[in-house]
Amino acid sequence: MAGEILLDTSVIIDLLRGDGATQRIVGFAGRVFVPSIAMGELYFGAERSNRRDSQLAEAESFVSGATVLACDLQTARQYGEIRNHLRLKGRPIPDNDIWIAAIAQQHELPVATRDAHFQEIEDLDLLTW
Repeated sequence: MAGEILLDTSVIIDLLRGDGATQRIVGFAGRVFVPSIAMGELYFGAERSNRRDSQLAEAESFVSGATVLACDLQTARQYGEIRNHLRLKGRPIPDNDIWIAAIAQQHELPVATRDAHFQEIEDLDLLTW
């Protein structure tokens, strides 16, 4: 799999934990992007952890070598469309994951994830294992 991918928080956590399968799969990507939302989730996890300082350091180390994609007005539009579509289907998913999907669609990137609920989003390219 040579190409570009956007990492969901679940995959980033697997990478930080040293999961070999995840490291191999992500290692095949030509270019890896991280949504700013996923970093917010990592920072939140660190803030509420008993190992706050070490987890913050891990997050900082991880993001130092990453290309982070942030939200803008186009992302917000994608978010609104995705969230409304999920509402009409009666299949809501966590808001942060809708934002991640919006960034992925905006930049035409597949999402590497371990979370099955991303499958509810139409026209979202997923990399799962």
